[in-house]
Amino acid sequence: MLELLNSIINAVSGILYKPWCVPLILLAGGIILTVRSRFIQVRMFTESFKVIMEKPRTENGISSFGALMVSTASRVGTGNIIGVATAICAGGAGAVFWMWVTAVIGGASAFVESTLAQIYKKKNPDGTSYGGPAFYMRDALKQRWLGVIFSVLIIMTYAVGYNMLASYNLQSTFAAFDFYSDSSPAVIGIILAVLFGIIVIGGAKRLVKVTGVLVPVMGVLYVIVAVVVLVLNARNIGPMFRMIFESAFDFRAVFGGFAGSCVMHGIKRGLYSNEAGMGSAPNAAATADVSHPAKQGLVQMLSVFLDTLLICTCTAFMCLSSGVEFNPDMEGAAFVQSALAESLGTFGPIFISVAMSLFAFTTLIGNYSYCEGCLTFILNREPGRAGLMTFRVLATVLVFVGAVASAGTVWNLADMTQGLMVVVNVPVILLLMKPAMACLDDYCRQKKEGKNPEFIAQEAGIRGDLDFWK
Repeated sequence: MLELLNSIINAVSGILYKPWCVPLILLAGGIILTVRSRFIQVRMFTESFKVIMEKPRTENGISSFGALMVSTASRVGTGNIIGVATAICAGGAGAVFWMWVTAVIGGASAFVESTLAQIYKKKNPDGTSYGGPAFYMRDALKQRWLGVIFSVLIIMTYAVGYNMLASYNLQSTFAAFDFYSDSSPAVIGIILAVLFGIIVIGGAKRLVKVTGVLVPVMGVLYVIVAVVVLVLNARNIGPMFRMIFESAFDFRAVFGGFAGSCVMHGIKRGLYSNEAGMGSAPNAAATADVSHPAKQGLVQMLSVFLDTLLICTCTAFMCLSSGVEFNPDMEGAAFVQSALAESLGTFGPIFISVAMSLFAFTTLIGNYSYCEGCLTFILNREPGRAGLMTFRVLATVLVFVGAVASAGTVWNLADMTQGLMVVVNVPVILLLMKPAMACLDDYCRQKKEGKNPEFIAQEAGIRGDLDFWK
């Protein structure tokens, strides 16, 4: 049964990651949106920093920063550490360059999808908001069936693929220690599943708040450690950059075996890390209480840069500057641990394990946060208490299963489901580009007039049954 499942996953992934499928859709879509938005990633980069700290307009509202932290809990995680190292081992150092390309181009996609989520968000009875791609597929495209398919894909990607992968990546980092044995994956999986279940089933919201504080702190410490490693390996910085760019533009190697090339692995791991164009972050973006949809679009655009161009780059530089040899047969966790041990001695593997423990746990919670709303959309009503409890228990069990699964299975499953999300979402945001660009133009016009932009949909030429912006 497991072999049949693996063969199906591999067959679907083989089609999705042909040059003309996910890579073309993702990069071509990002380039079109970049040009149409007049290179918003560059011209409004500083503006994104200005709007990130704005307070919500209402007392119960969620701030731009609060919504950003929800999406960041999912984005900044095991993919920033193990995912990057895996891409380098499998595709070569050039994968880092193509991760950068994916992030820069994806900034425009992130802006458009999150702006659309804000325009078409729905109102809760208490005045707060919710939404995401399923809602702009239903309300703007008038295709509820497509929203249902996309909601199923989100659940498959985040509750299944990504959460199993986060659990596997975490337990694999402990393989560098003497206490690790054949039973360790199961023990770590049980501990992680119990902690996850306490949050999801038991509703221990306080733990979520604690990790919400710890992860930004851990992120800052991670950057500091990366700088220390670069200083210690200063003599290797020049050769490291040479290695990245020579590998990235070795087109004979790239097109000789595209599926295993640095381009493909850079795109896969860049997408897994920053999620731009996938349609996940808009679910969090829709909850923000802002005066103009473009503001949250800019905030989510910034999140892509912080995730990939900062955290992922730190991992890549720490690994590649260490001088540790890597090869396609090497697992990502082993590469990271060896590189940090080479630079920082015994402190290195301990630090990575602590960072992974925090990042993985908040990733699990952040991933799951997208799923219950999608379940409600699929059913077109609130799930009953028994149904919701069953869903939560299954999600908890999958955390354990991920810890004891094989590396190939969990990586391939995550690649397949995230690829399917791109195939659905990117064409949709291209079709809905007009209202997003009208929203951007309205924001820029008001800024030029010296105003703090306030959005009124009709004034921007946007019609429809909107719960907000009237």
